[in-house]
Amino acid sequence: MYSEWASLSAEINANSCGAQCFSVLNKFPASAGREVVISVVKQLGTNLGITQNAEPSHLVKDDEVKWCMDVICFGLSLPLQEHETIKDCVNVYCEWLTALHPQPRISVPKPICEDANLYARQIINHFHNLFVPRQGEILPFLYQTKLGTDTIKRQAVLCHRVLRTLQQTAQISQQMDRQTWDTLLLFLLAINEILLAPPTVKDDVGDQLCERVLSVLFEVWLLACVRCFPSPSLWKTLQESCAMWRHRVALVDQWNRVNLAMTAKLLEFSYGPDFTQLKNVEDESQLIPTGMSNDCVAQTWYRFLRMIGNPTALCSPHLISKSPHFVQWALTHEKGAETHQHPCLQMLPQIFLNAMRGISSQVDAFLGLSRTALISLTRSSANAAAAAPTTPTSGPPSSSSINSLPSIGNEIRPPPLSMARPKCNSILHLFGEWLFEAAHIGGDTWLQNRKKQACEASKRPSSMIMENRKGSISLSQPNSLNDPSSLPPTLTIDKYESGRAEAIGTLCKIFCAKKTGEEILPVYLARFYMALQQCLKITESKECDETLASILLHSADLFRLDLDGINVLLPGFIAALEIVLPDKDLKLKTQALTFNRTDLRRSAINILLSIMVLPLHYQALPIRNLASGDTGEKVLTFMQLKARLMNILMNALQVELDAQNTHMLLGGLLLCVQDAVTFEETFDLGSGSEHLSGAAGAQHHEENLLSSACSERSASLTSGTASFGAQTHTATASAHDFPSLTISDDISVEFAHDFEAVASYDNAHALFVRATYLVCHRLISSWKTDLNVSLAALELLSGLARLHIRDTDSLVRIVEPSQNLTIISTDALECKRAVKWICDYICYQCSRPPPAHSKDLHSTIVAAFQCTAAWLMQHPYLLQEKDCLQTVLEVVELGISGTKSQSKNGDLPKFKDEKELKPASMRVRDAAENLLTIVLEQVGYFPSECGPESISSLLDEMALMKHCNSLPTGDGSAGVCNAEQAISKFKYFVTENSTILALLEEPLGNDQDPQPTVTLLIRGPFGRHAWTMQLRHLPRSKSGIKYHAANPGRPIPMNDITQRPECEQKNFPEGVDKVQPCVADYSIPTLDLIREQYGAGIISELEAMLENQNIHEKLAWAESDNSVDSLSHSHECVPPTVCHEFHAARLFLSHFGFLSFEIRKPNDPVESLAPPQRPLIVLDTKSAAFATDLDKLDKLSARTHDTVYCFYVKAGQSSAQQIIGNMAEDQSYDAHFANMLQTLGWPVQVAEHSGWTGFAHNSWSLKGADRQHQANNNVTSESNYNGAQRVLYWADVSSEIAFVVPNAWNLRYNNDMDACSLSSNCSEQNTASNVWIRSDETGSMKSSKPRNLSLELDTGNRGKEPVPPTRRKGTVSKPTLLVQAPAKVFLVWLESFEDYLNFPVEDLLVYARTGEEVQPMQLPRAADCHVIFVHSLQSGLLRVKLLGPPGRMSFATPLVDGMVLSRRVVGNLVRQTALNISRRRRLDNDNYQPPHVRRRLKVQDIVQKYKMDLSEAELLAHLFQRSV
Repeated sequence: MYSEWASLSAEINANSCGAQCFSVLNKFPASAGREVVISVVKQLGTNLGITQNAEPSHLVKDDEVKWCMDVICFGLSLPLQEHETIKDCVNVYCEWLTALHPQPRISVPKPICEDANLYARQIINHFHNLFVPRQGEILPFLYQTKLGTDTIKRQAVLCHRVLRTLQQTAQISQQMDRQTWDTLLLFLLAINEILLAPPTVKDDVGDQLCERVLSVLFEVWLLACVRCFPSPSLWKTLQESCAMWRHRVALVDQWNRVNLAMTAKLLEFSYGPDFTQLKNVEDESQLIPTGMSNDCVAQTWYRFLRMIGNPTALCSPHLISKSPHFVQWALTHEKGAETHQHPCLQMLPQIFLNAMRGISSQVDAFLGLSRTALISLTRSSANAAAAAPTTPTSGPPSSSSINSLPSIGNEIRPPPLSMARPKCNSILHLFGEWLFEAAHIGGDTWLQNRKKQACEASKRPSSMIMENRKGSISLSQPNSLNDPSSLPPTLTIDKYESGRAEAIGTLCKIFCAKKTGEEILPVYLARFYMALQQCLKITESKECDETLASILLHSADLFRLDLDGINVLLPGFIAALEIVLPDKDLKLKTQALTFNRTDLRRSAINILLSIMVLPLHYQALPIRNLASGDTGEKVLTFMQLKARLMNILMNALQVELDAQNTHMLLGGLLLCVQDAVTFEETFDLGSGSEHLSGAAGAQHHEENLLSSACSERSASLTSGTASFGAQTHTATASAHDFPSLTISDDISVEFAHDFEAVASYDNAHALFVRATYLVCHRLISSWKTDLNVSLAALELLSGLARLHIRDTDSLVRIVEPSQNLTIISTDALECKRAVKWICDYICYQCSRPPPAHSKDLHSTIVAAFQCTAAWLMQHPYLLQEKDCLQTVLEVVELGISGTKSQSKNGDLPKFKDEKELKPASMRVRDAAENLLTIVLEQVGYFPSECGPESISSLLDEMALMKHCNSLPTGDGSAGVCNAEQAISKFKYFVTENSTILALLEEPLGNDQDPQPTVTLLIRGPFGRHAWTMQLRHLPRSKSGIKYHAANPGRPIPMNDITQRPECEQKNFPEGVDKVQPCVADYSIPTLDLIREQYGAGIISELEAMLENQNIHEKLAWAESDNSVDSLSHSHECVPPTVCHEFHAARLFLSHFGFLSFEIRKPNDPVESLAPPQRPLIVLDTKSAAFATDLDKLDKLSARTHDTVYCFYVKAGQSSAQQIIGNMAEDQSYDAHFANMLQTLGWPVQVAEHSGWTGFAHNSWSLKGADRQHQANNNVTSESNYNGAQRVLYWADVSSEIAFVVPNAWNLRYNNDMDACSLSSNCSEQNTASNVWIRSDETGSMKSSKPRNLSLELDTGNRGKEPVPPTRRKGTVSKPTLLVQAPAKVFLVWLESFEDYLNFPVEDLLVYARTGEEVQPMQLPRAADCHVIFVHSLQSGLLRVKLLGPPGRMSFATPLVDGMVLSRRVVGNLVRQTALNISRRRRLDNDNYQPPHVRRRLKVQDIVQKYKMDLSEAELLAHLFQRSV
C-alpha cells in the first residue's frame, strides 16, 4: 500500500538516540549538570502556580528561553532517582505547552507565546529524554532489576502526565501547523517504539504504560486525520512500527477499538441511519473527532484496518520475534535461547484470538448484527493473561456465539440481518484473505505449506541477515526457526485453535448472510468449502473441539441458501452431527471450552432439520469427494446417508434434555416419517420394496430399531463398493423442476442391493414404529412434566395417527433391553400400544397431587384426549379389541368423574350413583365427554353420508316439511313453507337440559304404512341428527302380509245349550267345623256378635244387597243366552278397521322413558325442599324469536373452526396493495404456489358448502338454502379462493379449517360487514357464532347461573347426585382474558426470502376478517398473528420461516423455524401446523369454551326463554294435542 513511499523509521531512531545530545550541559560532568538543573528548574517551578500563585515569567528573550530549555532537556535525562527534579522539568514543559492553547497560562514566557509551534516542537523532542534509556544503562525501564517498583511507578506517573498534556494540547490547539503535527506523531511513534518494541516484562514501565501510550497514539492520530492528514510516509512508518509491537496484547485491543468506532461511522454514512448501528461500550465521540468528513472516515478506516498487517502472522512466533530487541535478549540470555522462546510470546494465541474477534465484530457490523462491541476486553484480557501467562487460551469462539443463536418461543431471538447489508463478495474482499488463511491454520493444507517452506529454507545456509528496517543485525537460522519441535509447548499450533475457530465461525456467518439470488464468486466458495472440509475432520477420539463447535454454532442456515455445491460438505457435517447430537455427554477436546452446550445442540439440530429431506430428494445422485479428483473412487450417494440421518435424529431425541431442542427434534421426526410415507406413495420402488420387506428385512430383523446399530451398516455403505456404471447421465434441470431420481438401469445392481439394505431400516413402516415407540416412551418417562414438550409429542403422535402406512407383510421385531423382552409387532399392535401409552399418560397426569394441578397440566390432559380421539378415528379397529376399548372407556370415566369405577383389577366396581363427581377440571371433563361422543358416534362412521363438511344431519324442519303432505299450495301440491310454519308442525321438548327434541307426528310423503310414525330432530351438544321411527309389532318382512280368504276354515259351532248345574256356594271348605278353634279364630267376630254389637239393622241391609245382586246376575245370564252374539249362535270374526290416528309423540316419549315422572318421598327433608325435577321440558314455539334462536343454535358448529389466509409475495414487495394485487387475474406467479394450495384442502363452492367457509355469515348453512350472495360473478379464475364463490376446505371429526386467498374483493366485503355490524341484528347474529365469548358476556343468560360457576344448569335428578364441583373463580378477576380473538394464521409464499422482514402484517389484517370480531378487543392485532413463510429454493425444496407472538405455547409442530421440506409434504405439514397453533391458543385461553359446551349453553339459553311450566297432568294433556 505504501511501497512507493519512504519510511521515517530512521528519523525516529535518530531522535531517540540523539535526544541526550540536545543540551549543552552534556559537555560538563554529570554532577555539575545536576546542580545546575536543580537550581534552575526549582526556580522555574515556583512560578507555575502549583504551590503558590502563578507569576509572569521573567524570561523575555529567545536566548533566555533556549538556555533554560537546554537545562530542562538535560534534567529530563537525569537518573530515575532524581524524581523530584524530573517532575519539576515535566511540570515546566507541560505549562509552557499551553502556549498552543487559545488561552496560554500566565507563566509561559513571552517568546514561546509568540512562536508557539517552534518551541512546542523543541519541547516535544526534549520529552524523548523521559522515555529513552540513560547513558550507561541498557534499557533500564525494562530490565534493570535494581530499580524499585515505586521508582518505576513514579516514573509512569510522569509519563502519564506528559501523554495527557500532549493529547489535550492536540485537541484544544487551533494553531498547530503541519510540522508540529508531524513532530508530535513521530514523538508518539518513538515512545511507543521504546516502550513496546522490547519483549514484555511483567510490571515494567512498558507493561504499565502499554495501553495508555497506544491509546494516545491512536487518538491523536485520528485527530491529526481531521486537522492535518498524515503523509503516506507517516502511515507507512505507523504500519512498520505496529508490526514490531504485535507481541503486545494492548496493540490488538486498541486496534479493534479504533476499527469498530471507525466502522460505526463508516456504516452511518454509507448505508444511512436506518442501517443497524453498532453499539460500542464507550462513547464514540471520545474516540472519533468531530468534524471528520465522510471521505476522511473512509480513508482513515481502511488505513487503520491494514495497520497491523495480516493477523495470521501472529501464529508464527519466529516471525514476531525477528525484531532486534528479541535478538538482543536471545544473545544475552544466560542459558542461551532462541528468540521465539521468550515467555512473552506465550500470549500470541490470546492476541490472535483477540484479532479474530475484532474482525468478527466488524463483520457483524457490516451484516447489521447490532451487539455490544467486544473491545471492552482490553483490561480484562490483559488481566487474565497476566494471571495465567502460561495457560493456553481456549475460550469461547466468540462472545456473540451464545447470544446470537436462533431460538423460538419464550427465548430471546437474535436480531435479523439487515436488509441493506452489503453482498458477501464485498465483505470477503475486505476480510476474506485473512479469514481463509486463519481458518486453515493447523489443518492439513497449512501443515503441507509449512513443510514446503521449511524444505526451501533448508537449502539456504545459515547466515547473519541485515535487517533493512533499522540496519540492525538479526539472527537467521531457518532450520531451527521453521522446526515446530523447537517451539515451547504453549506455542504449538493447536494453541491457536480458538482464533481459528473464530475465523471459520466468521466465515460461516458471512456465507450464511447470502441473500436470495445473490451470486458469490466461485473462488470464495471453493476456498470456503476447502476450509470447512479441513475443519470438519473428525479425530479418532471423536471429540468436539472449538473449531467444530464454532462451525456448528454459525452454520445453521448454510444448507438453506442455495449455495452452489454446498452438498459436497454433507458427509462432513453429518459426521460432525454424529459427534454432537447422539451422546448425552458431549466429549470435549478440552474442558476449557465455555460455550453453552444446549445452544450448540440447538444449532446442530437446525442443521439437521435443513438436511433431513435431502436423501429422498436427490436419492441416487452421487456426492463428489472435494479432496480427491479421482473418479475411480467409490461413489457415495444421498440415499446412503438416510440411515445415518435417521439414527442421529432418533438418538438425539432419546438423550435431549432441553425443551426447545426437543420441540425442534419432534417436528423433524414427523417431517421424516411424513416424507417417507408420501415418498413411498408417490414413487413406488417396485421389486425393490418387495425385496426390502422380504430377504433384507428377514436378514436384519434382529437389529434394535431404537438404537444406532444399523448406523454401522449404513456407514459401511458410504465407503462400500457401490459405483455408477459407465453410462451415468447428468441431468440439467431448471430451478424448480429438479428431477426426482429413482433406481434405474443406469445404476449398478450392487448399488441397488445396498440401497435396499439401507432402506430396510428407514422405510416408512420402520420409521413409524420407531417414532411411535420412542415418543410414547419418552412422553411417559421424561416429558410429562413439561408443557411444551408434552404438547409437541402429542401433536406428533396425532400426526402419526393420520399417516397411512403402506401395507407390509413383514413383522417388525423390537427389542426392549430394559425388560429383556422381544415383541413381534404389527401395525395394529403398535397402534394399540400407542393408545395404551397415551391413556396411561392421562392417568398419570390426573393422579398427580393437588399442588401439581395447574392450567398447564390440564392443557396436556386435554391435548392427550384429543390425541386419543385422532388415533381411534384413524384406526377404528382398535375398539374391536376388548382391552383397548376398556382402557379408553376407563380413561373417559376418569376424565368425567375424576376416578375410575375399578381402580385395580381385583376391586369391586363402584357404580356411577355411588361416586362423587370430582373431575380434574371442567376442561378435562369437557375433553373426556368429547372423546366419549366420538367413540360412540363417529369412530368407524366418519365421514357420514353428509361428507366431512358436516358431522350433523343436513335436514332441518323446513327440509323435512318439503317431504310432508300437510302443507298444500294453491295448486294442491306440497309447497315450501317458511321456518315459523315448519316449526309449528313440530313439538319441542328438552331432556337433560342439553338436548332439544323436535317431534313431527306426520309421516313423510313417501311413507304409506299406517304405523305410528314420528320424525325426530335431535339438537344436542354434538350436533343435529334426524331420525324416523315407527312402532311395529312385526318385522318389516311380515308386517305387510294380509290374509283375505273367504272361508277361513274354522269348524262349525255347536248350538247345544249346556245345562248349568245348581250348586250352593260355600265360603269355607268342608270339615272346617271339625277343626278345634284356637284363640286367633276368635279374633274375627261372628255375625251374631256383630248383630249384638251394632244392631240387626245393618245385617238386614247387607242381606238385602246380597239378594238383589243374585237377582241381577240371573237376569244377565238369561239375556246372554238369548243374544245373537252368544256362543250358542254362529258368528264370524271380522278384523277391526285400521287406525290412522296415532299420538306418535306420546308413544315415543313413553316407550323411551321420558314420561316416568319422579316419585318423591314426602318424609325426606332433602327432596321436600328441592324443586321437582322433570325429565322432559316443553318449549313454547309460538314466539317469533324461537325460530331465530333455533337457527343460531344450528349456526354453532360442533367442531372447532379456523381460517388460514394465504398470500403471495413477489421479490421486493412490501406493501399490502402490491401483495393483494398478485392475486388478480392478469398477474402471474409461481406454479408451485398453486400446487401447494391444492394440497392444503379441497376446493368447495361456497353456495353449496355446509361447513366453515371462512366467513361467519354463510357458514354451516344447508345446501340449497336461500342466501344472499355478494360474490363477484365475474370471478372465474381457478386459483381464486377468496371466499366469494370458492374456498379451500379441510375437516376431520373435531376441526374445520378454511384456506382463503384474499384479493381486493375481501376488503370491500369486510368494509360492508363492518357497516352491517353497527346494527344490533347483525351484531347478535355474529355473537351467536362467536365461540370466544362466554354466554354470560353476551347477555343471553342473565337469568341463569353462568357455566363458569357450575358443571350444569338445572341438571336433572340433582337431589340424587353428588354436589358437582365448581369452576375456579380466579378467571373472573382477569378482565383482559374475558375476550380474546382467535389465532390469525397467515401462510406467505416468498419469492425472495429477505422480504419476510418487511411483510406488512398490520396492513393485511383488514383482508383477514371472518365476521366474528364483534368487540374492539377481538379485532386482530399484528402482534398476535402467526405467519408461516415458505420460500422456494432452487433445488426444489422449500424453506420455512415462522414468526409469531412470544409466549410459552406460541409455536406448534410439525413445522419448525428454519426447516427445509419437500413440496410433496408442504400442504400436509402446513395444515397440521396451523391446526396445532389454533389448538394451542385455545388451550392457553382461560375462557375458551369447546364447541359442544357452547351448544349446550345455547340450549340452556333457549330453555330459559321458552320453557313452559306444566304440571304432570298438563304435560300429558299437551301430548294429546295435535300440532297446528
